[in-house]
Amino acid sequence: MTARQKALIIDDEPDIRELLEITLGRMKLDTRSARNLKEARECLARERYDLCLTDMRLPDGCGLELVQFIQQHYPQMPVAMITAYGSLDTAIGALKAGAFDFLTKPVDLGRLRELVNTALRLRSPNPNELTVDSRLLGASPPMNVLRKQIGKLARSQAPVYISGESGSGKELVARLIHEQGPRHEQPFVPVNCGAIPSELMESEFFGHKKGSFTGAMEDKPGLFQAASGGTLFLDEVADLPLPMQVKLLRAIQEKAVRAVGGSKEVVVDVRILCATHKDLANEVAAGRFRQDLYYRLNVIELRVPPLRERREDIAKLADNMLRRLAQDSGDTPARLHPDALAKLQSYRFPGNVRELENMLERAYTLCEGEEIKPGDLRLSDAPGVAENGEASLAQIDNLEDHLEDVERKLIMQALEETRWNRTAAAQRLGLSFRSMRYRLKKLGLD
Repeated sequence: MTARQKALIIDDEPDIRELLEITLGRMKLDTRSARNLKEARECLARERYDLCLTDMRLPDGCGLELVQFIQQHYPQMPVAMITAYGSLDTAIGALKAGAFDFLTKPVDLGRLRELVNTALRLRSPNPNELTVDSRLLGASPPMNVLRKQIGKLARSQAPVYISGESGSGKELVARLIHEQGPRHEQPFVPVNCGAIPSELMESEFFGHKKGSFTGAMEDKPGLFQAASGGTLFLDEVADLPLPMQVKLLRAIQEKAVRAVGGSKEVVVDVRILCATHKDLANEVAAGRFRQDLYYRLNVIELRVPPLRERREDIAKLADNMLRRLAQDSGDTPARLHPDALAKLQSYRFPGNVRELENMLERAYTLCEGEEIKPGDLRLSDAPGVAENGEASLAQIDNLEDHLEDVERKLIMQALEETRWNRTAAAQRLGLSFRSMRYRLKKLGLD
């Protein structure tokens, strides 16, 4: 006989504890209850739990302390926070601290059951966790950090803002977060916010009823309904017009949408991931993006590094792309001449991985034989590349970015020469250890 899964409930109100115990009991879960942080820690020390539900305000402390304690000692156990109605800042703080999700009082039992079912799926083996390396190529330090972050964020339901330049792979990162998480069997719905005409946005996001406007010949569900149970990925979210930003904020906060022409709201269970190549904080400062929506979407920021920050991955990426091109065409894979690879590794790649892919597809098509030579890359046609391979003034579109590239390259070289001994690398560069640590953090290499 399979052992029943167990949940720990922490709340100082007897009525709330009883409600949660009855609801979870009907879901075939065994429950244990605690009234405060002290009792909760004692319960955690005695038994293993599959899920924890904790109130924010407890007699001997704050529920956030328990979230942090569980993250440190029981990181595989999902914990959800119960907050007072309207305490959105508190809920966001809990998500940032590592909570899986949150509920508001009075507790909606339907929402509670959805949350519990999603949390318990985290305890089941997910075959997609083993396939991440087949698409997220590269062994550079920034990519290893990115993989770890994806794995951690996949276990949460917190909204994630994926920042990065065009062509760096933001949608792939969003898909991997979805596929490694408890919603992997449900839909992943990507939408390019900049590609939807403003007059059709509300209908596209929330759906419409027959006859609600000219051309509405039948009821149509929106993107939120299509993604219900799964993940909605809002790409280029900075392109949303301000009136739509207001409606999107309400839909995210209320977890419900109303179709155009509809008379009532429909509850939707959707995880929100978003991305843009623009600096969203600058968009807020310029008044083009609502600050309240920014804080709601940017609970956790995940930065995807540009290709120029992981040049050591170019060889592996190019090899994989050339093999795929050969497979699609049924030909023998081409190989890069060492000089051609050296040219690629010295190029800035403003278009990132997407530009590399386009460049290799063109070179593969035009090259003679089975070897791609420097001339086949047509890098002389690319803007900003000097004949000697060094940066020309035209190549430098942002001086600070260029100086950061140079600094990163020299620091990486010093670290590799000293086998990643930071103290020795700092001495090699004539820096103090404190200065070295600051630079590593600033450049995302820590």
